[in-house]
Order: sequence, then structure tokens, then C-alpha cells
Amino acid sequence: MGAQWGDEGKGKIVDLLTRYADIVVRFQGGNNAGHTVYLKDQKFVFHLMPSGVLYDDKICVIGSGVVVDPAVLLEEMTEIKKRGYLKDDSHLMISEEAHLILPYHRRIDVAKDRVFKIGTTGRGIGPAYEDKVARSGIRMADLLDLKIFRKKLEANLLQKNAFLSKVLKEKGFGFSEIFEEYSGYRRQLAKYVKDTSYFLFEASRRKKKILFEGAQGALLDVDHGPTPLSPPPIRWQAMRARAPALVRR
Repeated sequence: MGAQWGDEGKGKIVDLLTRYADIVVRFQGGNNAGHTVYLKDQKFVFHLMPSGVLYDDKICVIGSGVVVDPAVLLEEMTEIKKRGYLKDDSHLMISEEAHLILPYHRRIDVAKDRVFKIGTTGRGIGPAYEDKVARSGIRMADLLDLKIFRKKLEANLLQKNAFLSKVLKEKGFGFSEIFEEYSGYRRQLAKYVKDTSYFLFEASRRKKKILFEGAQGALLDVDHGPTPLSPPPIRWQAMRARAPALVRR
């Protein structure tokens, strides 16, 4: 995990440690984060894929704490395969409990940032986590069952379209455009969706070495990180007094 707000070089450290691991697990965050790794003369930028994908003998897991934008994930997978990696599809698993980022999450993200000035990337990560905590989010497992996906998407659009149009003054979404798009993602991703919790539990019992890869810095945590328009926590004031140069950096 990064000890600041991000950009601490986590990807490079993960890539260094991966050679000693059997399994690499990306366990939180979304595609707002990026890990840049150089392999010889090649540059790789990972937003969702665990960095271990560059090793032929490692199992890579996208865990339940990740919010997944299917379009971004498929784009990364396509690029990696073009460059000769991820030759064995069984080496990538996506948790059935991972939540999906949907188009309305991105639109809400951009519209809300105009008011709260958080400085988000506008990729829908925050609103997707809001739905997860509210138990109204749509998970990978839901996408595999189109009847369930249809039911949940219809229920969500009633709420999201009202919020977009009446509160944020933004255009809403039609059901068909999202349903058809994500049905296509389902066909491409279904074979990767697994019960990763059970897989990791069994791997730990077999004494496999498991490396957990964080996406964000610790100070982006909703409890311990900064909150817009609020005074800094007392511990931050103490840090400034003891090490002002470090805090400024």
C-alpha cells in the first residue's frame, strides 16, 4: 500500500516482489489508478490488471474490492495479449463479487465534482463505491445472469435518471443502450469470473505465496484521508509541527 496519496512507485515495487509470489491480487480501487512498469524497452501502464500479468507462471486475481469498468479492462487485456502476454486465460480471475462501473456512475462523478471540487478523474469510481455500500450496486455475478442484471439495471436507472435530471441537471440514460453494451462485455468476460475468495483460501492452505497489490495511497481512505471543506485532522497538525518539509512534499 502507498503511504501517501498515490504515485509512490507501488507498481515498480509490486513488479519487483512478484517474482517471489505465486499469486498477485489487485484488491481495491478502480481504473483511476495506474501502475507503470518498464520491462526492457517496453512500457506497460496498468489500470486494472495486476502487474503480475507480465509473468507467465503467475496467477492474477482482480478481487472483490475492485470496481471494474469492463471497457477499460477489455482494452487492457487486448493490448497485453497483442504484446505476447496472458497467453493462458486461466491465469486471470475476476471476483464474482467485484462491482461494475456503469455509464451513469461516470456522469454522476463528473457532475458532482463541479460542486464538491474533489478533483476526481471522472471515471465513476466514487459513485460505484457509493452504490456498493448502499447495497444497490451491480456485481460481476449479476452480469452473468441477464435476468438479474436486467432487474437490477432497471431499478437503478429509475433512481439514477431522476437524480441526474432533477438534481444534477444532466441527461439520463436509456435502458437498452446500457443493457446491450454490457451484455457484450458479459460474453467476453464470463470465463474469467470465479469465486476468488475460495480460490485464495485454498491457495493459502497450500502455503502459496500471495502478494496483495494496492491501487491507492492510504491518505485517499475515506476515514483517514482529507475531506473537502473540512479542517485537517489533529494528527496532520502534529505531523506538520514535527516534519513540515516532509508534509509539504
